[in-house]
Parts: sequence; structure tokens; C-alpha cells
Amino acid sequence: MIPIPTMNLTALPTTHQATIPEDYLDAMGHMNVMWYIHLFDNATWGFIPRFGMSSEYFQSTRSAAFALEQHVRHLDEVHSGDNVTIYSRALGRSIKRLHFMHFMVKADAEIAAATVEIVASHADRITRRTSPLPDSIAARFDNILNAHDALDWAAPLCGIMAP
Repeated sequence: MIPIPTMNLTALPTTHQATIPEDYLDAMGHMNVMWYIHLFDNATWGFIPRFGMSSEYFQSTRSAAFALEQHVRHLDEVHSGDNVTIYSRALGRSIKRLHFMHFMVKADAEIAAATVEIVASHADRITRRTSPLPDSIAARFDNILNAHDALDWAAPLCGIMAP
């Protein structure tokens, strides 16, 4: 278990919250791995509009976002009835790619339950190929990145992913 006091997650944006229903459990009696990805995906859709990649943006342009890599760490079991909060942190970017992570916290116990580190790409929805981030989105992401880089704790990176 990683107790929350080791990382000030409240300095990060809250991008999703949920109460875990009974049907998310597996035969082991804890949340099945597919639901972690589901909840982290909801958090991604709560995070990317903060720098301009909203559903309206995708609808009005030929643009898309593709997940390229994900690294999930399971840190503590999540059970039915647990309230989880997901916080998101920008980690870096290149011309086409974004590097960020989500932290799932069991809100009632203030225990980190899981993290996911993600590399995603901006893409052209028609050609289905990666494409450069528009300047406005890159600038907004950089503003978030600068704020997150100023935090007094290092993100627990897996060490094999980069934008």
C-alpha cells in the first residue's frame, strides 16, 4: 500500500470519481482488472478536455486521440462499495504524443489503489495516423505540465515509457 501522505495528490485535478458496484467484482472478490481500465479511461476523458481535447474538439476537427501504451500498477484491492477518486498528472510530451498518469485512490481510506501511466497520441481521424498537436493544445498541456513539474514529489514512473 502507498499511503496518500507520501504524495500530495490533491494538488492534481480530480478527473473521475465512482462507487464500485457489486458487478465489478471477479471470482477473487475484488474489482476485476477490466474495470480499472474502464475507470482510468473515464479519467482520461475527464483530463484531456482541460487542455483542449474535448469531444467538441474531436467533433469539429479531423482529429482523434489514440492510446499507444499503458502500464497499470495494482497497489491495493478495491471492493464493492469502495469510493474511488482518480487524480491525473501530466508527465511530458513530444510533437505528437502525450505522457500522463492517473492515480486511483480509495477515498475513504486515503490509500492509493492503482496507477496507470499512459502514452497517447494526437491523430488524424481520416488517415488514422498520428499527427502533430495543434499549438493551442500543446501550450495548454505545457501549462499543466509546468504546474505538475513544480510539485515537490516525483511521479512513480515505470521507467520504460516516454512521449
